[in-house]
Amino acid sequence: MSVLPKPLSHEMIVEALDARGFAHFVDADGDIGGNWPDCLIYFFRLGRDQEVLQVRALTRTVFSTDDVPRLYAFCNAWNHDRLWPKAYVHTADDGAVRVVGEVAGDWEHGVTPEQLDQVLICGIATGCELADAVADL
Repeated sequence: MSVLPKPLSHEMIVEALDARGFAHFVDADGDIGGNWPDCLIYFFRLGRDQEVLQVRALTRTVFSTDDVPRLYAFCNAWNHDRLWPKAYVHTADDGAVRVVGEVAGDWEHGVTPEQLDQVLICGIATGCELADAVADL
């Protein structure tokens, strides 16, 4: 039996995480997130109709602004050698520097539960791989 794609929704993301048995939370802004080893992963819906899913892995290792050049080099090498996640350096307003990874799926025409699960697993697994590599820096 074929399942027709449906518009991406908050509920679909929660159901997909629940189906995998992944612990998760919804923060005060309504964003879905979860804790994995060495990273905090958020599942954002973006786009005009919130049709884009972004799985964003925030690595826990905090660096200083002095580390930014070597982190840029790390991210450039990571992005050259790997398809997922896209890695970049983020400096917060308080000066804390982290490496962030992102996997995105554009579901303008809808998404099936299987497609959603595949992108979630890709984002989580590769986000954790990135976090492990960053923790070793």
